[in-house]
Amino acid sequence: MAKAKHIVCAMSGGVDSSVAAWILKSKGFRVTGLFMRNWDVLDETGVCTADRDCEDAQNACEILKIPFHQVNFVQEYWHDVFSKFLRQYQQGFTPNPDILCNKYIKFDKFLDHAMTKFDADGLATGHYAQTSIGEQFLYDKDSASKGVKLLKAADSWKDQTFFLSQITQNALGKTLFPVGHLTKDVVKRIAHEVGLKRAAQRKESMGICFIGRRHFPTFIKEYLEPKQGSFISVEDNKTVGEHQGHFLFTLGQGANIGGMKERWFVVDKDAENNTVFVAPTTHHPALFHETLMTGPVHWIHQPPRQLLEDQMMDCYFRFQHVHGLTKCTLTSSSMGSVIVSLSKPMRALTPGQYAVFYLGDECLGSAVIMKRGPSLYEMNWKKYQSGEWKTEWLSS
Repeated sequence: MAKAKHIVCAMSGGVDSSVAAWILKSKGFRVTGLFMRNWDVLDETGVCTADRDCEDAQNACEILKIPFHQVNFVQEYWHDVFSKFLRQYQQGFTPNPDILCNKYIKFDKFLDHAMTKFDADGLATGHYAQTSIGEQFLYDKDSASKGVKLLKAADSWKDQTFFLSQITQNALGKTLFPVGHLTKDVVKRIAHEVGLKRAAQRKESMGICFIGRRHFPTFIKEYLEPKQGSFISVEDNKTVGEHQGHFLFTLGQGANIGGMKERWFVVDKDAENNTVFVAPTTHHPALFHETLMTGPVHWIHQPPRQLLEDQMMDCYFRFQHVHGLTKCTLTSSSMGSVIVSLSKPMRALTPGQYAVFYLGDECLGSAVIMKRGPSLYEMNWKKYQSGEWKTEWLSS
């Protein structure tokens, strides 16, 4: 009888990874649970959330009767993710640490540790995603030779391909996503049915892992020194308030300027001069853009043939996980970057975030947003100032 394939399952303590491990075991795989510790700093309540997560992960493994181990990547996470996070904030960008973590830690160092330390045949995670080869790589070493595609999950609301958009072919060809074909409701039902009640009842983690429940400005000021700067109105270039540092703000958020009758929103930042540009009302045209330029694109499978041949192609775009997909046209630019022309203006396109591209069910890859084209306000400021554009904008 052939020896059962050995899968290391990344255990977070949550319901998705716990049910992923159960699915693997129920299929007859030999499963080892592995918890990854990336952060060990206490939050403002004196709690290290990683300790609680580790306890929950160990509890799930005990219920499933599978071995439990943990690995410490705190130093690597600090160097490859958190230090980049801080540096980009200082430069005026707004990075996505979850994508960075998957790229540099989970599907690189963690994957290598799982394959070498535990002599695993594959890695599994609780991400809602699918691949074009599924479990084939476990039985056919050549199954990934022609490339592996990253595909959306069956549950479109929970789909997490956005966060996996920088994954390499090497990692994708060794990874299973056991819950990718299920909906969240089904995953929770399975957890209750098989005794994983602690995981099923646990609140879903939201936001950046190392910030947790903390107030972001309070957190970031522990690492970046506050420095007084000005809020500048984008309409007349006049100072309308003061702030404690451009890094405390991201595009699209409320500026909370004291003494102002109406609410103002961040539309741009000048890191070098510590200036934050703002505009009144949440739907001000200065917040909306139709084009953007990226850095070099990471194509997960391979660069699309149409883009190579025609230098242009239509596909779909998002830059935040919670956004729906927006139709766009990509135009090849220098050094592997692309110009993205959107089918409709989008609010608060943010440099430093990832532009993630889709075609059908496939996540093609992603690239960092480097800069934006002119805003609707810049293109129509005369009409806006005269009141004509304002009427059009509010009625559209």
